[in-house]
Amino acid sequence: MTSEVTAARMAPLETQPGIVPDTVSPAAITDGPSSENGISQRPALPLAGPRKIQSLNPATADLLAEFDAAEPEEVEAAVAEARGAAPVWRSLGAAGRARHLVRLREALFDRRHDLAALITRETGKPRLEALLTEVMVTLDALDFLARHGPAFLAPESVPHQNLAVRFKRGRLEYEPYGVVGIISPFNYPFSIPMHQIAAALVAGNTVVLKPSEFTPQAGLAIQQIADDAGLPAGVLNVVVGDGVTGSALVNAAIDKLVFTGSVATGKGIQVEAARRLLPTVLELGGKDPVIVCADADLDLASSGTVWGAFTNAGQACLSAERVYVVENVADRFIELCEEKTKRLRVGAGEDPDTEVGPLIRERQLKVVEELVAEAVAAGATVLSGGRRTSPAGLAGFFYEPTVLTNVHHGMRIMREETFGPVLPIMTVRDEAEAVRLANDSEFGLSASIWTRDLQGGERLARSLECGSVMVNDCLSSFGIAEAPHGGFKLSGPGRTHSRLGVMEMARVKYIDVDLVPRLPKLWWFSYDSRASRLMESFVDFLFAPGFWSRMRGALGLLSRAPGRIRSMRGPHH
Repeated sequence: MTSEVTAARMAPLETQPGIVPDTVSPAAITDGPSSENGISQRPALPLAGPRKIQSLNPATADLLAEFDAAEPEEVEAAVAEARGAAPVWRSLGAAGRARHLVRLREALFDRRHDLAALITRETGKPRLEALLTEVMVTLDALDFLARHGPAFLAPESVPHQNLAVRFKRGRLEYEPYGVVGIISPFNYPFSIPMHQIAAALVAGNTVVLKPSEFTPQAGLAIQQIADDAGLPAGVLNVVVGDGVTGSALVNAAIDKLVFTGSVATGKGIQVEAARRLLPTVLELGGKDPVIVCADADLDLASSGTVWGAFTNAGQACLSAERVYVVENVADRFIELCEEKTKRLRVGAGEDPDTEVGPLIRERQLKVVEELVAEAVAAGATVLSGGRRTSPAGLAGFFYEPTVLTNVHHGMRIMREETFGPVLPIMTVRDEAEAVRLANDSEFGLSASIWTRDLQGGERLARSLECGSVMVNDCLSSFGIAEAPHGGFKLSGPGRTHSRLGVMEMARVKYIDVDLVPRLPKLWWFSYDSRASRLMESFVDFLFAPGFWSRMRGALGLLSRAPGRIRSMRGPHH
């Protein structure tokens, strides 16, 4: 169970400050309940291992609950349960599975307020953000995939242009992989895995989910909602745990793995996956650039950029992590960003007036402090923020929303993913320099462009080396169900969300049916000089330059083909 802590006993646990140890490493794969919340917190399988993981409130550092980490044999049992449920789940067909997504959506809607409150407690994000970026976008994704998933997975006819195979009927069919393993992060502990789970399920797969060790309650809430929706037993299995649990899932008998987390861990997973050619989808973060053009609406651009930088305290892979603003509008843009940043209200997510919550743990707070301190030592100017804070005396992991100027690419703050509430702004000569610097990165997840010239914005977008670009908005593409999510370079391979996310969860099979099965094929055995001359005529007929050359090939084909067919029907064959 949960370290002898039942769902009814989790709420009155004595609160105490605590830090979850850093277990994020390629060797130990990781990312990184309360009876009063209306969501019963129970693992999918009994967890009896001695290793512990803690659910903390990042705003107060108080302990919310403690869980035993699933041992490798428990992960194997979860995978076996998913394997056993796979044939029946697949047999429902895409339309039948889509009906289960509708029930999931309905169960989630019924729990929406309780779930948002739980996510706010466990991640620290403002409740409005929990409702918007966790609950609403997931409702929309479930609705989208329930409506369109069956059509995405429908067999496709494959027309044949070559005359030699014109009397064949080809089609593509999409089959499930089997069991999909998902390792999800802490920053969006519900919406990220739920998008991936929904795509895997509608495609006919069963799933084993390992949530972040920082947000086990959100992961168990997924299991509870699935149970409430009547999802068949074994179709979705949640195992809470640490890096050892994650490693066990990577090495278990799964058929595909979806991982969201750090580059270092993703590389480690890819090495392990390569040993048995396990297909993977890896979303490994970004260093997303913002380009502010000379003709931008500066009030709009500054508001969007400030939101993009500080929503979820900057803990978003699509965060605005570096800004390039054209010099003739730079002063005013920077002034607006500074003013708007200083007005942001920092505090606990439960407070409805809070706009920026805490970081997830002390370790991440120290990373932000280190990157800002290095930048300042190298000449950066702090216009606002720049230090940790304790709003209303809270003991959690808060850092003031920070605006930096006089930054350059020699600083780690402009090259490494900060994952915190920091907005570094660099002045550039023109849009061409902005594009060059935006592309000067190991990452390529997303970007945003601010301009009044929409066609010009699209042209700039095509020059950026990243998986998605928003013109006059940022980050919110994650919430567009029809938009694929994924990147280039070290941001990782593969896509989630949208039709492409469904296709990632399906294996493609080509089926070909010959419509004249009694007719032997001209390219079969036996080979001789007559067969060679026939093939020469066939090639000339199909591809020779000029009308008369093709006609000569056609005459040769017509004169030789009947004899070839008769010979192939003879006793020798």
